[in-house]
Amino acid sequence: MSQRPDRHSVPDLHAAPLTIDADGWCPQAQQHASPNCDGRPDDAVPELLVIHNISLPPGQFGGPFIGDLFCNRLDYEAHAYFDQLRSLRVSAHFVIQRDGQLLQFVSASARAWHAGISSFNGRERCNDFSIGIELEGTDFEPFTDAQYAVLLQLTIALQHRYGFADVTGHEHIAPGRKTDPGPFFDWDRYAADWQRRPRHAQLRFRSGSPKVKQEANKNIRK
Repeated sequence: MSQRPDRHSVPDLHAAPLTIDADGWCPQAQQHASPNCDGRPDDAVPELLVIHNISLPPGQFGGPFIGDLFCNRLDYEAHAYFDQLRSLRVSAHFVIQRDGQLLQFVSASARAWHAGISSFNGRERCNDFSIGIELEGTDFEPFTDAQYAVLLQLTIALQHRYGFADVTGHEHIAPGRKTDPGPFFDWDRYAADWQRRPRHAQLRFRSGSPKVKQEANKNIRK
């Protein structure tokens, strides 16, 4: 597992395409090494990209609290909501903020603690074989153009390095337990942006909300 010292410089995402180096780090991202990670099983490689959303406190954007949570330095007295997070030890590989700033907390080659109890195509423990990307946001409002632009660049860089073929949401691998990235994440836009690229690799995008699909099926049966 590769750890890097914290890098706090703001990346210029327009200067050159994003890249992932041989150690699983994106040089263009702000790097903040989280202790909440470990090595993948010997036979596991990144085969799945998982999209999440997060905001701390819920519905508030722009503060330091997501990074503080992932690095176990959250001030639990800073907001009443934080008291319930005292025992939580989580991380994601990447966070894309509302303005498109890209933060990295765990090497993409290592196992971040982002998925929890989860299953993809009958295979459990998705942390073992997935990369987690958190979009700063909620289930209740759209994500920004800057976030979609950086998400596409990051997907290109990660797919080039690891060659995975599947992209899904946290809600799809933990239905009933998780709802993110939620109904305001535009899967069609994300897939179309990917497919619009010349010579793009084939990716399978899992789209739509399981809850929405369940409700639609109920209506069909009525």
